[in-house]
Amino acid sequence: MAERVGKRNRLMPWYIGTAVILASVFFVAYRMWVNDCGAPVAIELGVLTVIPAVYLALMYLTLTSQD
Repeated sequence: MAERVGKRNRLMPWYIGTAVILASVFFVAYRMWVNDCGAPVAIELGVLTVIPAVYLALMYLTLTSQD
């Protein structure tokens, strides 16, 4: 009997990574807010938006370029 192998969604790791990154961003943002973080606003924005956005974009490009 031949088993039918379904086609795997190649963006599934990206969806999982997005969920993990968003959860960690919300956690870090909450900790910064609760502890009254004294970091400059530019650094906070970099940590909470720029770095995760660049990582997700690179991960998306990598996964969509695969066959």
